[in-house]
Amino acid sequence: MKKIFVVLALSSVMFACNNKAKEEAALKQQEAEKQLAIKAVKDSLRLDSFKKVEIVKQQQEVEARHQAELAAARRSSASSTRSSTRSYASSGGSSSSYGGTQPTAKKKGWSDAAKGTVIGAAAGAVGGALIDKKKGRGAIIGGLAGAGGGYLIGRGEDRKSGRVQPKN
Repeated sequence: MKKIFVVLALSSVMFACNNKAKEEAALKQQEAEKQLAIKAVKDSLRLDSFKKVEIVKQQQEVEARHQAELAAARRSSASSTRSSTRSYASSGGSSSSYGGTQPTAKKKGWSDAAKGTVIGAAAGAVGGALIDKKKGRGAIIGGLAGAGGGYLIGRGEDRKSGRVQPKN
């Protein structure tokens, strides 16, 4: 039996030493894949920066048109001798034709505080049941502690994301 173990150990050592060429080929393959991934990321960043530049140029053009419309409306209202309500309406009309974007409504759903509470309660209940000898008592205590901790962490994330206003 001892001889079999010795033979198996020696043969495994000998076969293990022959894998250098395979390891080197695998390392070269991984390095090539890394280089391709890096190149792809750089290309996507370049494309993103070009898109951002185009968007900024479009926004500047829209803003320039808006300023020109406002200036034309001011000139026309200053030269006319009509009532002030008429000039106010004409300048207000030009600002309403501005094609700006409206702020998007925040996505409704579970807040991070609610998600943290549920996840913390579940994890705490499992942990408490595993730790305490009386499973029910441990689950309740762990669930309460986990829910409290999860709520605090989630509430902090809500403050960071702007969903909840931070305390002053």
